[in-house]
Amino acid sequence: MTGVDIGFAEQCEPWQVESSQFSSKIGGKPAWLDLQNLPEPKTLECLSCQKPMVFLCQVYAPYEEDPDNFHRTLFIFICRGSKCCVPNNNNNIIVLRSNLRRDNSFYPYDPPGEGPEGVINATNFVSVCEVCGCFAPKRCSKCKKSAYCSREHQVYDWKRGHKTNCESPKMLAKILFNEFEMVVDPEEFEEENVNEEKEMEEYKKLETEGKTGTLNDISETELEAHADIKEDEVFAAFQKRIAGNKEQVLRYKRSSEPLWIAKEPRPDNIPRCEYCDSERQFEFQVMPQMLAILDETAIDWGILAVYTCKKSCNADKCYKKEFIYKQDVSGS
Repeated sequence: MTGVDIGFAEQCEPWQVESSQFSSKIGGKPAWLDLQNLPEPKTLECLSCQKPMVFLCQVYAPYEEDPDNFHRTLFIFICRGSKCCVPNNNNNIIVLRSNLRRDNSFYPYDPPGEGPEGVINATNFVSVCEVCGCFAPKRCSKCKKSAYCSREHQVYDWKRGHKTNCESPKMLAKILFNEFEMVVDPEEFEEENVNEEKEMEEYKKLETEGKTGTLNDISETELEAHADIKEDEVFAAFQKRIAGNKEQVLRYKRSSEPLWIAKEPRPDNIPRCEYCDSERQFEFQVMPQMLAILDETAIDWGILAVYTCKKSCNADKCYKKEFIYKQDVSGS
């Protein structure tokens, strides 16, 4: 065992990823932890285009030794605009942390049961956006029921049918990612011998056939569409490490180092927590295979490395910004 937990995407029933199940999940609407003090819409705007970002994934990661962090979840939001996706730039992404004591205003003291009965989510406490599930200060002037986080999402919902029927049930908005539960298992890693010459031959064959540029199946040769294994030892090590678990979408090991996908760039310094001034530490990374799981082609990343407050402080806001570093495969 390496001490690293790796996450995989699994199909799920909607109730399995509701807030009261304390799940890790990908796509759909966020399963908020603090159900009342949601982040303001401005917090979730892309810094590049100022449009609302959408929910990418969340990781339930409590500090078992800390009563203030009995429940603890990290949320990642991202802009789906391709023009905002700039190599090695995190302006289109944000990570937020929320933590609660075991005895809190939202959930029972004891663990939840298995099943859809007794589901608890943010709709029990506040208005959430009909489209994305985020805090919604706006309402439809016609029906006075549907709520929205922004004009952009109100217009989107109007065009997809709300204009003609305010009461019609809504399907998952197409601007959201497909929803999965994220299950986590300990990593088992064994050293393997890699025939680099053979791998390069296979890659060149794929390149000739026009089959590179996708992360489906995460084969060594497909990933080489972005970097030459003979010239990038870091990239080769990345390939080797994930070879036995090619479907992993997450790697989690608090207070360790990311599994970098390229030699550079890397962060020169990690900003301290803006709420308590503590150092931040690496906690987990989102892997490129998540893009393939979501069938996403408009945006891209090599890895998304998340650094969080070492104290996981409980001061100030209920949803606190943490630091996320986007490293791309090409290193450009």
